Amino acid sequence: MLHQPAENAFHPALKIAPRPAVSVVGLGYVGAVSTACLAGLGHRVIGVDVDAVKVQAIAEGRSPIHEADLGRLLSEGVAAGLITATDDLVQAVIGTDVTFVSVGTPTAADGGCDHRYIVAAARSIGEGLRLKGSFHVVVMRCSIPPGSTLGVMVPEIEATSGLKAGVDFGVCFNPEFLREGVAVADFHAPPKTVIGVTDAATADLMSRLYADVDANPLITSIEVAEMVKYVDNVWHATKVTFANEVGRLCKPLGVDSHEVMDIFVRDTKLNLSPYYLKPGFAYGGSCLPKEVRAVTHIAGKLGLDLPLIASLDRSNATHIAEAARMVKATGARKVAVLGLAFKPGTDDLRESPILEVMADLLDQGIEIVAHDPAINADTRIESQLAYVAHASKGLGQLATGLRGMLATSAAEAVAQADAVIVTHAHPTYRALAAASTKPVIDVARLYKSRADQPATLCGIGW
Repeated sequence: MLHQPAENAFHPALKIAPRPAVSVVGLGYVGAVSTACLAGLGHRVIGVDVDAVKVQAIAEGRSPIHEADLGRLLSEGVAAGLITATDDLVQAVIGTDVTFVSVGTPTAADGGCDHRYIVAAARSIGEGLRLKGSFHVVVMRCSIPPGSTLGVMVPEIEATSGLKAGVDFGVCFNPEFLREGVAVADFHAPPKTVIGVTDAATADLMSRLYADVDANPLITSIEVAEMVKYVDNVWHATKVTFANEVGRLCKPLGVDSHEVMDIFVRDTKLNLSPYYLKPGFAYGGSCLPKEVRAVTHIAGKLGLDLPLIASLDRSNATHIAEAARMVKATGARKVAVLGLAFKPGTDDLRESPILEVMADLLDQGIEIVAHDPAINADTRIESQLAYVAHASKGLGQLATGLRGMLATSAAEAVAQADAVIVTHAHPTYRALAAASTKPVIDVARLYKSRADQPATLCGIGW
């Protein structure tokens, strides 16, 4: 939720010019590019660093790193009087409207994030704000664990300045998505502009700052913006690893891995799209589990170690086990299962993950009553069992008894149970979840916003 500044706060809409002056602390890769590109948009920029060599290079319009077009932009910015550089962060804060924090965040000895440079910058920023006396926006631009902006940087600024974040000064997390080698081009044509804020005034100012390169920035919370940066990079690492494992699998089979992946990426409906990339329940059905096992088996026969692909089934099983744990944690002795097929709109029970949950609950002596609009007493359950005889433990255990667990309606199933687990985002199921006074385990994301969820509902990944 975004907060409006208090009446006695300095409002940036009144105090800050249409093109805010910007200070950038940390003149490494991200900081140098930000300095040059912001000046290229017409902003006055002060670069700040403790490294005298970097400060001198920026002040003279020379690039401290090798990056296409960066030297030209820095030279033009200095010549136009828009770029200066200093080692005095306090004075840079006083002389600007916005401070971008792009200091280093190296890995700490324990494998976590070393915050020392963030803390040092925050204290100097706080000192500048204390002396300044007007609204200022602090923009975190580093890759940091979610919670670091508000949990590490802001407390240091508040303690040093005596001011309150979101009231006396604005706070933003603005992740960068710059690729080395084409960073300047990426700045001017970003894949997305994410602005994480706590107050509306900061959201407005940051939107104006980026208006020339992205007229439709994504405004969200600071924590979400922090996590987006991590998720982006982990996903890229996953893609690299996946493609490399495909290559190692293809080579001994005499298959051209590049031709395979060239065709693979042509599918922008499923392969390169938001499809499947939403936290929910485990994968199932007649294809995904079977093919993952088959590829893992082929790799084993070839003597190949493909840990990413091999771990998919284990990760999926862990997710199924978590759903069962959540249901058992309610203490219910009878559970209503709403949605039996592996996806809505089908009667396909093959490797449906909820069947594994049900088998686990039955092993614990928990009774089950179930409903699925596509499954009834006439559904040919036994014929599906033959297809997954060596794969689906759940369907094997439930094949003969599942019909006896079916309720005539979802409402009847819920009425009989102590707790509910919902696997399909069906309107009827959503209405029953909203009205329920019993615990509801939601693995289907019944509500788009967590704020709309009833208090009795617990999601598996939200």
